[in-house]
Amino acid sequence: MVKWEKIDTNKISLEITVPEKEVNEALEKAYYKMRGKFSIPGFRKGKAPRKLIESRYGSEIFNEEALDMLADPAYRQAIKETELEPISQPEVELIQLEKDRPLILKVIVEVKPEVKLGEYKGVTIEQEKKEITAADVDKYLQSLREQHTRLVTVEEGELQNKDLAVIDFNGTIDGEPFLGSKAENYSLQLGSNTFVEGFEEQLEGATRGEKREVKVSFPSDYYREELAGKEAVFNVEVKEIKRPQLPSLDDNFVQELSEEFSNVEDFRADVEKRLNEDLRRRQKVDLESRLIEKVADGCETDVPVSLVEREIDNLLGEFEYYLRTQGITLDQYAQMIEGGKEKLRAERREEAEKRARANLVLDAIIKAEKIEAGGEDIEKRIRELMERYKVEEPLEQTREKFARDGRLDMIKHEIRYRKAVDLLVATANIVEITAEQPEEAAKEKADDRQDETNN
Repeated sequence: MVKWEKIDTNKISLEITVPEKEVNEALEKAYYKMRGKFSIPGFRKGKAPRKLIESRYGSEIFNEEALDMLADPAYRQAIKETELEPISQPEVELIQLEKDRPLILKVIVEVKPEVKLGEYKGVTIEQEKKEITAADVDKYLQSLREQHTRLVTVEEGELQNKDLAVIDFNGTIDGEPFLGSKAENYSLQLGSNTFVEGFEEQLEGATRGEKREVKVSFPSDYYREELAGKEAVFNVEVKEIKRPQLPSLDDNFVQELSEEFSNVEDFRADVEKRLNEDLRRRQKVDLESRLIEKVADGCETDVPVSLVEREIDNLLGEFEYYLRTQGITLDQYAQMIEGGKEKLRAERREEAEKRARANLVLDAIIKAEKIEAGGEDIEKRIRELMERYKVEEPLEQTREKFARDGRLDMIKHEIRYRKAVDLLVATANIVEITAEQPEEAAKEKADDRQDETNN
């Protein structure tokens, strides 16, 4: 039996009662499970009667074990009966647990807030019409050439910006060398701003084997205080010049990049196709994101702080994944910035609130539309995952694994969300515009306001 009442905006109090029969059975099971731990004179270990153990150690000796058996099933049954949707861990208070009496628990838990849905079908939304142009393809092919830039040694010629100079240098301040003032065969790319301002510029025009005297001034706020504001003289010898050279966009270059294509024409056509596919994917994601946000803005609901904090955790998890690809952890990054993790959380709060609101609204739409994840939907998704991760085992075996570790529920949840979003898109009034149209519309409105003023 369960009784509940609302004690705050999204917080409820449950009073859960478990019949004395189930309590007695749980206490008896607890006795059989624990009796081997007790040594009572006159009895072999594990053979002492329950009453004797309770008289020696107290009648509550088996209560904790019995409570572990009873509490979770009772709570899950109460949630099922009340059709509430918890969003936090329950705070459980034991009110009563005795032999021959019902178990009484008081549970306080935060639940999903009510959502008052606005219009979510037939929502009007604009989508900019975009196409991949020949210039886009050229830009992509140019980027591929730049990624495969080769360094070619310059035997004759002057050092210029973007060239790689292999140099020896020896620096002094007031005639005395200083830490880091000397190196041999140092590779310096002109224009990289690796050295103190003015150093690289003074090497432009030098030829291979040439020696130059370079004078620079360290900034007054230089990170090494002993050098800040000081003038230095460097004797520099240019030992080698290497110049970036882009590969020609020809059939040979295409064959280096891909085994599938042998000529530029076919490769270019494939690039255009892939760029268009990528554009459509990005447009789809953008449209869905803006549509969900617009629908959510038209609904009424309170967004619990706990859900916002959970979304902030998710956003930081995504950010940490990116950081790890750069060889750094989230904690390390937080230590490098002013404000630390608190600043990182604060910066993501607005986006987290939008996400939390959107999820609540999608849940409400799923409920209103009675959207379900059918058996075929689940099987299709499992097969997709098996193919992606190259799982070679029977589908049912994978399904059982997913069910054991809770991933099956996640898959069902994902399918329902996908169907809800598809419903919004399918029923939306999508107005296609060009990049110029918003400006034209703004100009028309401005002209209308001017006409009204003149009249």
